[in-house]
Amino acid sequence: MGKNATIEGLRKFRKKLLRERDPWHDASRRFRIRRFAGPECFLEHLEGLRVAHLTDLHVGRVTPMAVQYDAVAMTNAGNPDVVVISGDFVCHSQVYLDDLTDVISKIDAPVFASLGNHDHWAGAEPVRKALLKGGAEVLDNAHTVVEIGHQRLQILGLDDAYTGHADRGRALKGLREDLPVIGLSHIGEEADALWEAGVPLVFSGHTHAGQITVARLHELSVGKLAGHKYVHGLYGSRGVGDPEGAVYVGAGVGAAVVPLRLGERAKREVAFFELGEQPGAFDEHHGEQPAHPGRKPSLKTKERRAQAVRRKAQKRERRDGNGSGRGAGLDS
Repeated sequence: MGKNATIEGLRKFRKKLLRERDPWHDASRRFRIRRFAGPECFLEHLEGLRVAHLTDLHVGRVTPMAVQYDAVAMTNAGNPDVVVISGDFVCHSQVYLDDLTDVISKIDAPVFASLGNHDHWAGAEPVRKALLKGGAEVLDNAHTVVEIGHQRLQILGLDDAYTGHADRGRALKGLREDLPVIGLSHIGEEADALWEAGVPLVFSGHTHAGQITVARLHELSVGKLAGHKYVHGLYGSRGVGDPEGAVYVGAGVGAAVVPLRLGERAKREVAFFELGEQPGAFDEHHGEQPAHPGRKPSLKTKERRAQAVRRKAQKRERRDGNGSGRGAGLDS
């Protein structure tokens, strides 16, 4: 009852933001609050544990800071027990790392993070330091246990698979079978192997839901052309005994190139998952969807992506001599 009341209060809070702000410059009206139940296998372990999911903040010049702070305000208003963020904290550059730290520090609940491709392109270590300074725990191919009251939850984080930094074996090492676990992976397709390893719910991002979802253009651009199996929303199964698990691909908060978002599914979002709730116990934004055919990246594509990380690191080292990149502007 208390949690449901909190969600209703969150919706009222969003409406309050809409009333108080200039409608021509209002960031909150471009957000959606989406709510889902967790997997059925969590019912015997958890009760009333709320996880908020954010992804693709892209703190930088493309996304106004008002958008970042609205995301934080709506997250805090939802009263989550845990906040997970699945990568791409920056947008090409290290110039805005102090802003990133400030954004993370304003989240009231414990924050757990995994990195994305933009974080490695900009320089992973400074991004990690900014997140740690803001109070987040960064899970680089690792897992941890969080205690909420009398309940314990394992959180596993894969480093970015797009740039070749994911190490599933290392991330899974020592994972306990007697405790529930959720996973973080910037790339949603990594969920397939995590399900097989006993991680029934994975949170991811990367796609921004395609940013244009009218006429199902996101399924064409991100699914068919880019080859992603998981474009936006909930895929797989949350049922007990199902060989699959579930993955949630968030629409994200920010943008890396252009901020344009068209269509309901493309709206910036904060998603809440009620772990310990039975799927179907309340109205959800949408049901579980079938995966798209997808297309695995070739070895040549993987190497090209890894080379891009090395080139950008070398460029930073040539430019400032220490690889920090602070104050050096955008990396191309």
